[in-house]
Amino acid sequence: MVAQKQIKLGEEAPSFKLEGVSPEGGVQIDSSDLEGTPYLLYFYPRASTPGCTTQACDLRDHLAELQVPGGEGLRVFGVSPDGITALEKFLTKQALSFTLLADEAHQLAEAYGVWVQKKLYGREFMGIERSSFLIDAQGNIAAMKRKVRPAQHVAWVQEALKSL
Repeated sequence: MVAQKQIKLGEEAPSFKLEGVSPEGGVQIDSSDLEGTPYLLYFYPRASTPGCTTQACDLRDHLAELQVPGGEGLRVFGVSPDGITALEKFLTKQALSFTLLADEAHQLAEAYGVWVQKKLYGREFMGIERSSFLIDAQGNIAAMKRKVRPAQHVAWVQEALKSL
């Protein structure tokens, strides 16, 4: 069992370097390259499942409304333990307009404390706790939400942006 890390508001966000897919194709995102730019890192359990599709499509549909102070659009990164092929299919099928990152070894999920023991139909397993983290321009946790409800995620992000 993985010991759950406790992320706190205001602390430095864990660094990462992950491969993924964007509307422009394959990418590698290094958190050090994001310095100076606020971004949303949201963790979801599995591409193409009903809840994850609801969450991703809602973000896609409202992305233009998600503005950081100064009027820039919020950069959004969805993170799951899926491989690149599954992410490509999900991004293409849902016409997503943001980047999906592959955390197959769940190292980033563990760093954020969202790789947790779950129970479903009496079965116990390790998996992603649907969570969202707003990172400020200095690379610190500005807002976070654990156990996100997919249909309410965008409303939370809109409110969290006020903390920047």
